[in-house]
Amino acid sequence: MFREALKVGKSFDVLERIFTVHDTTFYLYFLDGFAKDTNLEYVRRDMSNADASIYKQVTSAKELAEKTISSIEVSIDNDMDNLVTAVLSGQTVLLGPNLSDAIIIDLRTYPNRSTEEPDKEKVLRGSHDGFIETLVCNTALIRRRIRDPHLIFDMNSIGSVSKTDVVIAYMDDRVDKNSLFKIKEALKKLDISALTMGDQSLVESIHSYSSFNPFPKARYTERPDVTAAHIMEGKVAILVDNTPTALILPTNIFDFMQSVDDYYMPVITGNYLRMIRYLVFITNLLISPLFVLITDNPQWVTGRAIQFLLPDQPYAIPIFLQFIILEIALDGLNLAALNTPSTLGTSLSIIGGLILSDFAIDTGWFIPHTILYMAVIALSSFTQTSIELTYAFKFSRLLLLILTGLWATPGFIIALVIIFVIMFRTKTFTGQPYLYPLIPFNGPALWHLLFRTRISTKQHVGKKNPDAQ
Repeated sequence: MFREALKVGKSFDVLERIFTVHDTTFYLYFLDGFAKDTNLEYVRRDMSNADASIYKQVTSAKELAEKTISSIEVSIDNDMDNLVTAVLSGQTVLLGPNLSDAIIIDLRTYPNRSTEEPDKEKVLRGSHDGFIETLVCNTALIRRRIRDPHLIFDMNSIGSVSKTDVVIAYMDDRVDKNSLFKIKEALKKLDISALTMGDQSLVESIHSYSSFNPFPKARYTERPDVTAAHIMEGKVAILVDNTPTALILPTNIFDFMQSVDDYYMPVITGNYLRMIRYLVFITNLLISPLFVLITDNPQWVTGRAIQFLLPDQPYAIPIFLQFIILEIALDGLNLAALNTPSTLGTSLSIIGGLILSDFAIDTGWFIPHTILYMAVIALSSFTQTSIELTYAFKFSRLLLLILTGLWATPGFIIALVIIFVIMFRTKTFTGQPYLYPLIPFNGPALWHLLFRTRISTKQHVGKKNPDAQ
């Protein structure tokens, strides 16, 4: 039955090893690539070195495992589906005569890479490690930072075909029980065949939301220190096997405005960096729509000192269309850079810089102002580590550009109202307001999200105001 269930002989990596110990035949089933030969040899030696009388006395698989196998991670099971899943997950199953149960031995050695710092979330100071695709290693990186028995890693299996391991991490004494219940229920009710795209597939499966809403509902991070900090604040982290990122739930708009660098610096430096980040966010969103407004209303620029804001040469393409073309061209260059071999990356940068600057201006496609402001937008986008929020700002900026270009000032106001209404109506994964603690207003919680405060003070306020988390 087990051979048939595992399709032994049809797939080269599903192996069966038959050996006889003291006139008793045993069967080992394992996957090539997960179980090392030396580890399997230790199991065989343990059983061979055991006294022959033991095999005549044992009456159960549990007793056999306790008396003959020295491996640490050993369990007993008799469910066929569980045993097949165990083998396909990399564990080793031992079957023997006159045993109603099978012995599951965990001898897995996953292929993995080093825990180097993620490229998108580098810091000036602090730890420089990051998550990898191995789930056990990721949980160890978090456990290393939170040595508390209240830290819980709840294992789940998702996908009727893939059976992907998904871990829910939380502090049992700090997490919001209602949020945790909703997350666990969503995972239990999940009915999909496989998590083909890892964490993103999981988010799309457990959370129904409008496809036209660009604002992210979960924060992605590859940093174990960031994940540990959110868990300590009472949030829930979801780790998916084969994915080097953690999902932080629930997440509102203000959570994305914080950076780990703020807390590796002194308070005044952290606040300065955070204020710069807020200013850059506002500039990134409004600089191009405001320039379109100014060009449509030149009478607003009355002082000679700020006349440089107005274009001093004629242009054939409307300003707002120039920005939209540049937005699309910039994304095209980003995609090209992503798929360009590293040895040709410098050449691509030179070609892109020349064609989309001097030549584009000389041919009359663009004016220097639009090139300059688009360069500012492109550079300022890198201040945000969340790619999802960066594109949410991009789509908001495009909406502002289109409506401002079509209807000038009324269009600009309408676009701002639409963006605010979308954010106001957006809910987090657990149904909380996306703009909390601004709406509904919670002064202490908002203060600690907007400004970098002393860590001891933040923890004290968090304990007094658990809803602020």
